[in-house]
Amino acid sequence: MPLKLIEPSDVESLTNSRAGEVKLGETVHLGAEIILEELKSIPAQFVLFGVKEDAGPRANHGKAGARSAWEYFLPALVNVQDNDFLSGDSVLLLGELDYTNEIEHESNDIETLKSLVEKIDKEVSELVELIVKAGKIPILVGGGHNNSYGLLKGASKALNKAINCINLDPHADYRDLEGRHSGNGFSYAKNEGYLDQYYICGLHQSYNSQSMLQKLHDSEDISYSTFDAAIIQRRSTLKESISKGVSFVSNSQFGIELDCDSIQQFPVSAKTSSGVSPNQARMFTYSMGAQTNAIYFHLTEAAPVLAGEGAPIWGKLMAYLVTDFMKAKLSMITNS
Repeated sequence: MPLKLIEPSDVESLTNSRAGEVKLGETVHLGAEIILEELKSIPAQFVLFGVKEDAGPRANHGKAGARSAWEYFLPALVNVQDNDFLSGDSVLLLGELDYTNEIEHESNDIETLKSLVEKIDKEVSELVELIVKAGKIPILVGGGHNNSYGLLKGASKALNKAINCINLDPHADYRDLEGRHSGNGFSYAKNEGYLDQYYICGLHQSYNSQSMLQKLHDSEDISYSTFDAAIIQRRSTLKESISKGVSFVSNSQFGIELDCDSIQQFPVSAKTSSGVSPNQARMFTYSMGAQTNAIYFHLTEAAPVLAGEGAPIWGKLMAYLVTDFMKAKLSMITNS
């Protein structure tokens, strides 16, 4: 497994220390300081790791850029204040799985990219299985939505059962079993018995084919709400859509997926001019993280490098989303 554990020097170089303040970068647990096999003994509830790849989106005929998410997320996260609302002691910054130096990663051949995605699947699922078996909550940042499969497989194997999932996404990502890419992580996970109930929140009516919608309609284990009905047509609200999703998946352990494609103007492979606002995405994340059975968080498809000089702002939004999830879980644990 090409896991690069994060070193103290990596975090120190990114943390802007200031007298009278304490930043998360000064208090988090770091991957290089722990023994992975003894993960259960670490007091942190959350295990954060990055995946640097965009083979999955490119195998799905998308743009490159998702490899850059962890790079811009990390400095924003380590400069969040350690205070009453979130303590670094609850966080383990584990490290990153980096595939950008693989020869296959730079290929433009679809079949070559699909083959690499299968390798990524295996290594992501093995790491997630280890984290969940240790009783921790994995948070994966970066890469394409192909990594939903590795998360679902790893968590499912750790718990020895199929798990549920909710996904804030304009697209169902339930494409045919045609070789692995970012558009069929959920269909592969369902086919192989790792995914049980699946709910898509904020589906875009104009960007899912009729054949895709028919697949969703044909399965009793899949439900969705559309962005158009909630935001444009005013036939419901986003809060109602989230509530429907909670009812559909929260009866058992479930994963939370947030595809940055859903956020208006976020630099991604498939950037949208019409989508949820950053604050609506944060509300979704916090609402779902506050559920007892939420067992992982996946922030995916972000490609901040595509924003040029504006990239750090999107890294900061990613840090907001991840800390929203952690605060929600900690609040739920404290009040239980």
